Amino acid sequence: MAEIKIAAETRTEFGKGAARRIRRDDKVPAVLYGSGAEPFHVTLPGHALMMALKNSNALLNIDLGDADHHLVIPKQVQRDPIRGFIEHADLLIVKKGQKVTVDIPVHLLGEAFPGSLVVQENTSIAVEAEATNIPDYTEVSIEGLKPGQQLHASDIPLPEGTELAIDPDLLIVNITSAPTDAELDAELDEAVAVAGDSTEATEPAADGDASEGEPAAESADKE
Repeated sequence: MAEIKIAAETRTEFGKGAARRIRRDDKVPAVLYGSGAEPFHVTLPGHALMMALKNSNALLNIDLGDADHHLVIPKQVQRDPIRGFIEHADLLIVKKGQKVTVDIPVHLLGEAFPGSLVVQENTSIAVEAEATNIPDYTEVSIEGLKPGQQLHASDIPLPEGTELAIDPDLLIVNITSAPTDAELDAELDEAVAVAGDSTEATEPAADGDASEGEPAAESADKE
C-alpha cells in the first residue's frame, strides 16, 4: 500500500469553539498517538483527508514540516451523520515492519450453483499484517458452490505475510436454496394477513360502542 502524504499543522487551540473554527476552514482536528509517543494534536486539510480515507486502512504520511513526519493508520474516524464530512480523526502512529490488526473486505468471485442463494454473513475479516503492507481486500471463489455449503474465515485465502486474527470458524458465506415462486407467494399472503389482523386490532371503536359504564371523554375545550 502506497503512502499518502498529507501536510499538517500542530494544533494549539482546543474545545468545541476551536473545533468549529477549524471545520469552518475545511480542516479536521486529529490526534496522533502510539509507538511510545505522547499523543499530540494536529489539524489536517479536510478534502485531502476525506479522499485519503476512502480506503479505511490507508497508510498516511503526516508531514508537519522541518523533517517532522509520522506514518499513521486511521483507528477511529467521526463523521457528520447527515453530510458525511469528517469531524475528527484518531490516527495510530506505526513503524515500518510493525504488525497491526485491521479489518479488510472479503470480495466474492464467481457464481454459485444455479438456484442457489448466496448469503454473505460477514463482509470483512480481521487480519494481522505489517502496517506498511496492509492488503486492500481479499478474494474468495464461490464458483459452483451448492446449497448447504459454507465458507468460514479459515477458508479465506490471505495475502502473503498476512495472518488471520479472528475466530477461524466465523461464518463468512452461507449457500442456501433460493425460495420458489410458491414459497414467495405464501410469504406474501402471510404478511398481508398479518398486516390485516394488526389493522383490525388497532381500529378505533365506532361511536356508541364504548363499554357500558365507561365515562365519556371530557371536552377538549374544558378549562
